[in-house]
Amino acid sequence: MADTVSFAEFKKMELVIGTVTSVEDHPNADKLYVLKVDLGESEDRTLVAGLKPYYEPDALTGKQLVVVANLEPAALRGVESRGMLLAAQEGDKVVVVSPEQPLAPGSKVL
Repeated sequence: MADTVSFAEFKKMELVIGTVTSVEDHPNADKLYVLKVDLGESEDRTLVAGLKPYYEPDALTGKQLVVVANLEPAALRGVESRGMLLAAQEGDKVVVVSPEQPLAPGSKVL
C-alpha cells in the first residue's frame, strides 16, 4: 500500500463524472488514446490515457467515468492532458471506474 494522506489532502481532489465524447489514437504513442470528455463545462476536456491495450474506441465513446478534474495539466508525448480518469487493474485486466447509473457530466463524486 502507498503512504497515507490526510483527509484535508484528499478533500483537495475534485472527482467528477465525465462522459467520453470522442476517442482518437495518440499521434506519438502506441498504447495511448486522446479522449475528449464532457465534464459539464463550456468545452470538453482533453485526457490522455493508456487504455488502448484494454479498450476499443467504440467501447469508450459515450461511457461515463470518474475523472480527477483538478489535476495539474501534463504533456504526455506531446499532447496536453487536463485531468486523469480512474481505472482499476487486476492482473492483465484494466477497467475504468464508472457510476452505477447515468449521471449528469460534472456530478461530484462524494
